[in-house]
This record gives sequence, C-alpha cells and structure tokens, in this order.
Amino acid sequence: MIERARIAVVGVGNNISALVQGMAAHRATGSLVGVRRPVLGGLGVADLDIVAAFAMSYGKVGKDLHEAVFAAPNNFPRLVEELPASGVTVRRGLTGPDEVERVAAELKGAEVVLYAAPSGREAVAHAYAEAALRAGAAFVNITADPVAREPRIMARFTEAGLPLLGDDLTAQFGTSIVHHTLLRLLAERGLTLTDSYQVNLGGTEDFRNLVEHGESKMRSKRNALDDAAGQVAIAPLGYLPHLESHKIAHINIEAQGWGGTSVSLDLKLKVHDPSGGAGVTVDLVRLAAHALREGRGGHVTEAEPLLKSPPRS
Repeated sequence: MIERARIAVVGVGNNISALVQGMAAHRATGSLVGVRRPVLGGLGVADLDIVAAFAMSYGKVGKDLHEAVFAAPNNFPRLVEELPASGVTVRRGLTGPDEVERVAAELKGAEVVLYAAPSGREAVAHAYAEAALRAGAAFVNITADPVAREPRIMARFTEAGLPLLGDDLTAQFGTSIVHHTLLRLLAERGLTLTDSYQVNLGGTEDFRNLVEHGESKMRSKRNALDDAAGQVAIAPLGYLPHLESHKIAHINIEAQGWGGTSVSLDLKLKVHDPSGGAGVTVDLVRLAAHALREGRGGHVTEAEPLLKSPPRS
C-alpha cells in the first residue's frame, strides 16, 4: 500500500477549509463527486496527511487545524457535521526573513509545502519557498505571487531535486477556464473576436485581499487568456461580503461571423470559489508528491493545465 503524502499548509483560509473538509467527506463516504482524478501518481484523494499548518490570525494560531478552518473570517460552509481533532496545531507563520530557519525546522517531515496564504505578499511567498528548500520539501504555490516564474528560485529547486509547482491555480470551473475555452471555441469556429470583458465579484476574505493587492492576480488572469488578453477587458475585482464563499462572474463576448454579422454572448457563472480551488489543489499536491518521490526537481510539466501562470508565461 502506498504511503500517504505528508503536506504542510501555509495559510488556513477558505481554500484550506474546502480542501480539509472535502477530503474528510471523501473518506467518510467514498464519493467521487467533483473529483477529476481518483488516483494520481498512485495517491488517492484521501491519501494526503496534513502534518503542519501556519497562519497569522490570532483566531487560528494555537488551535487544532480542524477547529481553525472554521474560525472567522473563514466563511466556507460546512461540508461535514463534525471534524475530529487533527492533532496538528496551527503555528505562527513567518513574520520576517529572520524566521526562515525556524519555519524550515518546523517543516521537517513534510514532503510538500502548499502555499495558500493571501496573494500580494511576494517577499513572504519567496521566504516560504526558501524554508521549503532548506527542509527538503516540494513547493506548490496556488497564489498569484510569482514564485515558479522566478528563474533564480526555479533553478535552485531544480538543482536540489525538489519539485516547484506554480503559479496560481486555475479553478475547476472558474472565470478564467470558462472564458479561455469560449474564446478558443470562437477561433476554432472561424469567428473574429471584436472585444470581450469579464467581471468578478466575491465575498471571501481572500477576495477582499485581492481587491487591495490585485496587481499580481490581474497579471495572472491575463496570462490565463493567452493571446486574446489584448482584446479582453478585465474589470477590477469586486468584494461583496454578503456573497460569502460564492464568486459571481459575468463574461461578455462580441464577435463577427460570416459576412461580418454580429455574434454576442453574455454569461453569468456562480460557484463556491474555495471548492473550485480545492478540486485542483488536491491534484497539484499529489503531482508534487509523486514528482518528489521520483526524484524529479524543478518544473513539473503535468501541472501546467492546472495553472494560470506556469513558468515562461
């Protein structure tokens, strides 16, 4: 029987709540609803053990992980009635570069470090990547901050034989993947794009942070749209607390068909944003663990379809 992958999580927000609860629901029921790959790299959906967790919120640090995932400002709904204690106490995260060694020591034993802290703190993301390197762990960056796109960092992970996956996941069924697919379909069917836009509204704390620190996220969204990005307007993200863990996206596409006749498409998409992230994160983490066990360091090409901004983007 394959050994479970040992994961450390940085950030205990809605995305981690969705991941933790979803794995618990799978273990309890065996349901494969919402699961793209039941087995990946020999690892099942439930073959992940979270062995360490880091956060900065006073309401989460010092608590058991399974209690902390429900602490405010998290607002992802309960998928399971009860989560037994995990035995993992949430530790205080990095407060400065001088604490990299402390965090590296606390990461010992973890195979994969999953970086899910708020975006917009590039120096912090790089510090955690450094801690993972020192601890001999793979690193998965699901935020928009550039880590895998930094050639110097990627080179060090490659040299160390440690996988580095990132940056910024593409949700299972989110705005970027839907918009990209529609634009590609347009081109495949011979239509000419005139212009297009997308509007994204959300109510999670992660979304609020992106409104305030959205530069890297906007770049990442444009990366996900490839060559069409120059013809697509992306409105600034909008934070609406009453939406809670929902995200609402509006997509408009204007095009011309045969003879210059007009084609217009308006679409509204409503999803639980953290669920869409967790459904991809569970694959990224398993890819990282599998690559680590095979001794493959650096970029993992199989992860590219799951990312908005992989290296070289």
